[in-house]
Amino acid sequence: MPARIKRECRKLGCLNLTANACGYCDEHLNEAHLKYDRYRGSSNERGYDSRWQRYRKWFLARNPLCAVCGELATVVDHIVPHKGDKALFWDKNNHQPLCERCHNIKTAREDGGFGSRIVKKG
Repeated sequence: MPARIKRECRKLGCLNLTANACGYCDEHLNEAHLKYDRYRGSSNERGYDSRWQRYRKWFLARNPLCAVCGELATVVDHIVPHKGDKALFWDKNNHQPLCERCHNIKTAREDGGFGSRIVKKG
């Protein structure tokens, strides 16, 4: 795979060049992550509590392979992002098994994952 083109850091006033996918240079990367994490809250605050952990274990035992690539699934993905909607969060028809790699790709592409723009469908 070819190397990414280096661009200026997204931090205002920083002239460092970076090839990081999020757009921040190594100097400002942790600062950007901390700010983003404070904004979105903890995993527990977002609903990924002990109840979810039990459900996740149950779901992956019954759906062990990634729905995209067929590798071992490690993530229960929300097909449609729930955005805090508890009904959608727990809707079993909105869950699919994914490996971590496929989940990260999907999240970055569809949900506007850290440092990327949301791609609108249609």
